[in-house]
Amino acid sequence: MSLQKKIAQGAARRARRVRAVVKKNVKLPRVSVFRSLSHIYAQIIDDATHKTLVSCSSLDVGKVSGDKKAIARLVGLELAKKAQNQGVSVAVFDRGCFLYHGRVKALADGLREGGFKV
Repeated sequence: MSLQKKIAQGAARRARRVRAVVKKNVKLPRVSVFRSLSHIYAQIIDDATHKTLVSCSSLDVGKVSGDKKAIARLVGLELAKKAQNQGVSVAVFDRGCFLYHGRVKALADGLREGGFKV
């Protein structure tokens, strides 16, 4: 088995494990996070209706100076603001296959700073 395949299988296993816990709270929407090499994306999804309620990314924040962690925090703040305008204030955090540290943790901290309960 190739190394690429092992890495992909590990990521898929991690994502399934995280989503299994998240799916237990069907009543609450979930904050889904995707982290690419240069950007970070987050969206709030209502699984009951299968609709995306709010989304935000580092592309929406615009030209901001700082490292990727600071930009991820700003994305979290912006997402919290948009969510409160939609009337959503509580959700479960779905980190997918990404570890909860660095940019993913900064985004969650930005959500909490914006008054969102994760």
